[in-house]
Amino acid sequence: MKLSTKGRYGLRALIDLAVFSQNEAVSIQSIAQRQQISDNYLEQLMAKLKKAGLVTSTRGACGGYRLARPASEISVGDVLRALEGNLEAVTCPGTGDIGGCETADLCVTRFVWQKINDSIAHTVDTMMLEELVEESRKLIREKGVVRSENCEN
Repeated sequence: MKLSTKGRYGLRALIDLAVFSQNEAVSIQSIAQRQQISDNYLEQLMAKLKKAGLVTSTRGACGGYRLARPASEISVGDVLRALEGNLEAVTCPGTGDIGGCETADLCVTRFVWQKINDSIAHTVDTMMLEELVEESRKLIREKGVVRSENCEN
């Protein structure tokens, strides 16, 4: 399985958002600048994340994005599925509930594919955004990165 830039950039953007949106909404431009992602591409990713209920947006001079729920309640799997869709490494008709394939009863490799898919799902569904946010904060402290945005009412 190979993730596209949607999944990779979107996860980076959501971690950035979680780190920097504690007190105020975060603009697309500030995330894009810190993460070196195009504003336009990031806007598309945020629209998908908003549609999936992972972020909320606020309009206006001090507008931007925030997480829709706590980082401890958002899994990496939630983010990747919102941006990438199905995360199965191998699609085998013999592993599904519907239909199947003619040789499913005799095919031993379907157990391999199912185990791989289950492992991926378990990994991304048990890794919460909060864990990645804490790792990011450690790196920020070590590297001395400062916040580049400040919006006061």
